[in-house]
Amino acid sequence: MASKSQHSKAAPLQAVLQAKDAFISLFSTADQVRAVFAPIFEPHGITGPQYNVLRILRGAEPGGLPTLTIVDRMIERAPGITRMIDRLEAKGLVARERCGVDRRCVYCRITAKGLDLLARLDQPVDEGDLAAFAALNQEELEQLIKLLEQVRTGKESV
Repeated sequence: MASKSQHSKAAPLQAVLQAKDAFISLFSTADQVRAVFAPIFEPHGITGPQYNVLRILRGAEPGGLPTLTIVDRMIERAPGITRMIDRLEAKGLVARERCGVDRRCVYCRITAKGLDLLARLDQPVDEGDLAAFAALNQEELEQLIKLLEQVRTGKESV
């Protein structure tokens, strides 16, 4: 028969193992979902994070956004936002201008070429969204969304 001290150690160990399994599953799934979208973006010469920036800027039309606001709104925190914006600007998808009041502030906006690219990607991305979660029914998908929100916020859903 197990002693009381053995039981108290087993519960935390089990919790740690479950947390590790959840971590591995979450990251493996995220990688698998990213793999659905890479073939959609690659022919257009952009990455998933660059697509995310373009979507953020499309939503901020017509005024654009400061670079740091873009970083705050990104789905996946990408280091080197300046280099990423440089690449998008070199492709003619984004334009930058310094804020007149605070020269340290740089506003980014999507160009007509960037809007055209997003318009061409809208349907394939929608199809990718559906394909990535095809194994789940509506109820399961809603449950997954709630559980992931709980993980992000650290709060139980109501």
